[in-house]
Amino acid sequence: MAQVIKKRKIVIASVLKPVDDTRMFEKMGQTLADTGRYEVHIIGFPGTSQKTYPGIALHPSRPFQRISLERIRMPFRIFRMLLTLSPDVIIATTHELLLATVAVRLFRKARVIYDVQENYFRNILYLPTFPLLLRPLLALWVRAWERLLTLFVSRVIVSEQGYVDELRFIRRKAVVIQNKVKRSAIRPRVAQSRGGKRLLFSGTLAESTGVFTAIHMANELHEHDPSVHLTIIGYCAHANALRQIQEAIQGRDYITLIGGDKLVSHDAIMEAIAEADFGLIAYPPNPSTRNTIPTKLFEYLGARLPILLINHPPWMEFCAPYSAALVFDPSHIDPAEMLHRMRNTEFYTRNPGEEVLWESEAGRLVATVDDAVPG
Repeated sequence: MAQVIKKRKIVIASVLKPVDDTRMFEKMGQTLADTGRYEVHIIGFPGTSQKTYPGIALHPSRPFQRISLERIRMPFRIFRMLLTLSPDVIIATTHELLLATVAVRLFRKARVIYDVQENYFRNILYLPTFPLLLRPLLALWVRAWERLLTLFVSRVIVSEQGYVDELRFIRRKAVVIQNKVKRSAIRPRVAQSRGGKRLLFSGTLAESTGVFTAIHMANELHEHDPSVHLTIIGYCAHANALRQIQEAIQGRDYITLIGGDKLVSHDAIMEAIAEADFGLIAYPPNPSTRNTIPTKLFEYLGARLPILLINHPPWMEFCAPYSAALVFDPSHIDPAEMLHRMRNTEFYTRNPGEEVLWESEAGRLVATVDDAVPG
C-alpha cells in the first residue's frame, strides 16, 4: 500500500488584509497548497468573494473598524486561534502579530516567518496617517518591537529588495520574494481604443499613492479630449481621504470610482486592467516608497498595459527595456503633448517575461517554508 504522507500545517495570518488577499491567498496560499505537502490556513479580515481552493481553509474575522477596540483585541483572538490550529509554521504578515505568533512558540513547536510587505517605520514617520508629533514615537516603538521579536523568527520574507538595505537588522534572515503578478490572474486585453481614452488608477487610494495626481492628469487630458475617461478602482482606508477624493471627482462624469469605502476583489482589478488603455502610476516622492516597486507595476507589465509613469528613475529604468511607459512630471503636464505621445508611441517592443511573474518567486517561497518546518 502506498504510504500516506501527513501534510504539515501552515497558517498565514493578518489583521487587516482580507483572507482572499492576493499575496496571502492567490500567491502564497495556492503555491504552498499546490505542493501537496501543506495544509494551508489563512486568517484575516472578511474577504470580498467566496473563493475556495483545494488545501486552503479560510478563517475570516468579524468585520471591525481600522481604529477600534476590536482591532486591539485581534492579536489576542488570533493567538488563541493559533493555539487551536497548532500549526507547524506561521507566516505573520504584519508587525501587529509578531508578539502573538512568537508567543505561540512557548506552547507549540511552531516556527515563525515574518513577511515584511511594508517598511512600517518609514510609513508611520513619513505618511500623514498619524498626528505629526506622534509619528516619531510610534515609528520608534514599532521598529523596537520588530528588532526584538525578529530575533525569535526563523526567516524574514521581504517583498522588496530595498527593504533589505532599509531594515539592516533582518539581513541575516532575509529572503526576497517580490509581489509579482500571478500568470493565471492576467486577463486577455480588450482591444485598445483609438487614442488611448480609457485611463486606470488601481490599488490603494490615498494621497501617498498618487490618486490626486491621477485625477489632475485626467482633468487636463479630458479638457483637450472630452472622450478621455478615468476609472479609479480600489480601497480607501481613511474617511477623510475618501471624502477628498469624492469632492475632487464630484460633477466629473468622466471619472468613475469603484470601491472607495469597500474592499475590491483582485479579480475586479485585473478585469479593469484588461479593459484599460493606460494605467497611471503616480506616487508622489516620499521616503516610504523610494525603494519599492509597486505591485501594480508588475500587474500592468504582465498585462502589457501601457503606463503613464511619474518621473521616478528606478521605475523608469524598470519599464525602459519593454518601452512600456510614458514618463511625466506632475508639476508640468502638457496635455496636448501627452495625448500626442499616447497616440503615436509604439509600446511593448519587447514583451515582459518571467521577471515580472510570481512563478519566478514561488520556488523561493516553498524552499523557505520547507527549511522552516520543524524536524
